[in-house]
Amino acid sequence: MKSQPSRNDYLRLRARYEPDYPRVIFVLESPPKSGLYFYNPEGSVSEPLFRAMMKDVLQISPRTKREGLAEFAAQGFLLIDATYAPVNHAQLSPRQRNKLILDEFPLFLDDLRIHAKPDTKLILVKANICELLEPMLAHSGFTVLNRGQKIPFPSTGHQNKFRDMVRPLFKLNQVFPRQGASN
Repeated sequence: MKSQPSRNDYLRLRARYEPDYPRVIFVLESPPKSGLYFYNPEGSVSEPLFRAMMKDVLQISPRTKREGLAEFAAQGFLLIDATYAPVNHAQLSPRQRNKLILDEFPLFLDDLRIHAKPDTKLILVKANICELLEPMLAHSGFTVLNRGQKIPFPSTGHQNKFRDMVRPLFKLNQVFPRQGASN
C-alpha cells in the first residue's frame, strides 16, 4: 500500500509552479485522498480541479499538466490548500474535517503570507472553506473576491456552477487571463 505524501511532498510539487507575483490565490480544502493533486505534473489533464482551472479560469486546453501548470503560474495564479492532510474521506465527519482545517490555520496563514503580495486577491472554493476561513482571512487583511459566495468544488455535477461563479469574479475585479495563452 502506497503511503500518503507529506505536507513537504505537496509543497515541493507546488514550488515548481509558484508565480513570482500571485495576482489571485485559490484557497481549497486539501489535496484529495485519491492522490490526484493539482500540482502533480505527472497527473492527467482530465482531473476535475485541473480541468476546471484550465477551462474556466485560463480558458485553455493544455496538452499536459506541466504545460497547464506553467501557464497557470505565468498568469499569476496559485492554489494553496488550507491543510495538506487529505480530509475528503469517510473516516472524517464534517466536524472533524473542519477541526483539522482550523487546527492547521496558523500554518496555512503563514504559507499565505509568504506568497501573497499586498494586492493579491483570494478566491475560496468549497462551502466549508468559505464559512470557516473567510471571516478569519478578512480579519487578517486579505481581500476575498467571492465574499459571501460559496463556490463549489468543480466535480460531481458542480462544474458549471463553479464556472458561472468564478468567471464573473474576474470581470468584476478586472482580473483576466492574458490573451494569447497556449491552446
